[in-house]
Amino acid sequence: MATTGLDPLLRLRQSIAANDPPFTTSSPDPTPAPDATEDLSTATHLHFNNPQHSYSLDTPTRFVSSDKAVDLRSIWFAWQKKDVAIPDYIASAQQLNEELAAANSASRIKNLVFVERLDLITWLEGASEESEYIKGLESDASAARSAQVASGAAGGVSTIPSSSAASRTGKTVDPRLQEIYNGERRMGDRNSVLRGIKPTDFSHVRKLAETFLSRSRPSKAHSGTTSSIHPSAQQNPSLASHPKQPQPKNHPSRRPDPIILLSPSASSLLRLSNIKSFLSDGIYTPPTTSTTAANILHISRLCPTIDAHRPLRFILVDTPEQFKPDYWNRVVAVFTTGQTWQFKGYKWQHAPDLFKECLGVYVGWRGEDVPGSVKGWGRSV
Repeated sequence: MATTGLDPLLRLRQSIAANDPPFTTSSPDPTPAPDATEDLSTATHLHFNNPQHSYSLDTPTRFVSSDKAVDLRSIWFAWQKKDVAIPDYIASAQQLNEELAAANSASRIKNLVFVERLDLITWLEGASEESEYIKGLESDASAARSAQVASGAAGGVSTIPSSSAASRTGKTVDPRLQEIYNGERRMGDRNSVLRGIKPTDFSHVRKLAETFLSRSRPSKAHSGTTSSIHPSAQQNPSLASHPKQPQPKNHPSRRPDPIILLSPSASSLLRLSNIKSFLSDGIYTPPTTSTTAANILHISRLCPTIDAHRPLRFILVDTPEQFKPDYWNRVVAVFTTGQTWQFKGYKWQHAPDLFKECLGVYVGWRGEDVPGSVKGWGRSV
């Protein structure tokens, strides 16, 4: 019988296509009974019909996983479990390995990963003619060469001397085919393409960057009567005649307005409709549910510890939907009712993390207990 016919992996594919699957036995005798068994922990051989032949389940196959040949037992087990889910397949493999260990067998089931298992089943069913995990037959020189190119070992088609081809295939390569091989361009794999063959020196970029950095640095004031003038101003007298005047102290730069977030809950005692009178005048009025109420308010208060001359303006909103990323740095306080859904959409959605960054405020009726969730958020509330 030819070598191709005796290949267990190819025999298994052919038997599946002919709807004549093999069966496992506990002896090399091809007689189905009484040695036929479905228990892979006690079976030792896989028997095929037409023609009849038995293979040891420990026979290595051409299917490779992690650079190691997978035995016939693992291949047959993966085919039997082709329709089960991945967790069930893994659990069944572990259970079978435990049974093999209990039977003092050195054999173990190779647990194929999802991609390998899918590739094997597709090839056995005949839906695919090639598999990147199956080595070509030794008698098939073209299949062996395709496997080398697919794996990147050869990096493309290279010149094949007639002597090396004859030593692998047992025959002389056709001179016309050899001429085609000699004329083909050697292709590189992804690693050789991404790596350059000549190192590039970027030192000139560093020198150019130093020039721009030195221009952007502010000039230091000199002692005595020497004035600090930018080098470009020394070269251009018109710039030196109109030096930049320092900004007067009575016109300080504008500071960003701090933001206070309110709770949008309908059960909140303080909402946009009554928060302004509460914070500005200290007067509490029940909130209204008017749909025409403003969705943003501004209040100003004099904070002597920050600025004793100018009042500080606060922005009050009840949702961060219109926030830009830098707005969260301006949030100074968050009014809450203890409901965690309020923080959905916040930068810090976990309450303890939120109140590490800003002050938390809970307002309730006198005599009522503070909710336990609010107490668990820390001392910042």
